[in-house]
Amino acid sequence: MMKSRAECVIIGGGVVGTAIAYYLAKGGMTDCVLVEADYLSSGATGRCGGGIRQQWSTEANTRLAIESVREFSSLEDELGADIEFLQGGYLILAYTDEDVAQFEKNVALQQGLGLDVSILTPDEITERVVPQLNTDGVRMATYCPSDASANPFLTTTAYANAARRLGVEIELFTPVTRVLTEHGKVTGVETSKGTISTPLVVNVAGSHSVPIAATAGVNLPITPYRRQILVTEPLERFFHPMIISFSLGIYFRQVRHGSVIGGFGDPDEPAGFNQTSSLEFLTTMSSKLAFLMPRLRSVKIVRQWGGMYDLTPDAQPILGETDGVEGFFQASGFSGHGFMIAPKVAMLVAQVVAGQKPDLDISRLNARRFAEGPVTTDRSVV
Repeated sequence: MMKSRAECVIIGGGVVGTAIAYYLAKGGMTDCVLVEADYLSSGATGRCGGGIRQQWSTEANTRLAIESVREFSSLEDELGADIEFLQGGYLILAYTDEDVAQFEKNVALQQGLGLDVSILTPDEITERVVPQLNTDGVRMATYCPSDASANPFLTTTAYANAARRLGVEIELFTPVTRVLTEHGKVTGVETSKGTISTPLVVNVAGSHSVPIAATAGVNLPITPYRRQILVTEPLERFFHPMIISFSLGIYFRQVRHGSVIGGFGDPDEPAGFNQTSSLEFLTTMSSKLAFLMPRLRSVKIVRQWGGMYDLTPDAQPILGETDGVEGFFQASGFSGHGFMIAPKVAMLVAQVVAGQKPDLDISRLNARRFAEGPVTTDRSVV
């Protein structure tokens, strides 16, 4: 039987939701229930490419990513599970004058925050990083060797199992129908299995955070957009970094067992909850992969799928307490990079929920920023 009362309810069983549950329990708040409408990693987490990038154009995203890589590097020992963590680096390709100008600004910011990132010429790319890459048209690239990757399913499961061991109850296939409030305070959540009374609710449901928040009278400026990914048959490993081009809208990497996984973001994709996968994506992605990595021209594609980015106007997450609804906290709007920054974000949100001062200021990532004035958009989203 599901609990009827809890100290805290977390909505969403992706990597951020399970990590928040773990860090809350680790800090002593063990009377928590995590509710997930489907199965663990069924949303954006389980549909992402597994990359962990620190190269961003805003200070907030860069700091969260740097701190998350530090956490990821010891996470297997902490959680007692293999998550396939690998620091193979990220190589980001510049093809246009706009790319070059933006990348130079990005590197200055990133190096100022202590990140080991460098600018490479096309010759240096093939000599030092990926010999097989076609650099035709490439003006320059940025490279960070400590950027990484991991398995999203294994990471989420590891967090969930660790949270369970500490006493957290996880209810799967349990959609939330309403966040209950009274006199401007959270009083509980209504689910398909019944109501849980609680003074604290953390909304971590990705794009579905918007309708959930709306039941409490909260408007989140998040828009869902489809992104599609494919994976190939396994190959002998021949490159290590994640390769990205914002101009081409593509990213791809080789996973531990040898398959190449990658995606393409169509700039003309309409907003919506469509998660199907298309023939147009398959042909476009295949041609881009073959152009960038000629060795992949004859590789077999095993499967493809679609998922959603929960995009905010500035491509930065919405974190922290909710103005006007005491006890209601947000952790959504990750704009395609929730997995990358999950460990640090979850730690910080758990600290705020527990009434502690977070060890990294996230007040500028509160939803109120959109009403207070202009925001700085991260230009490094693919």
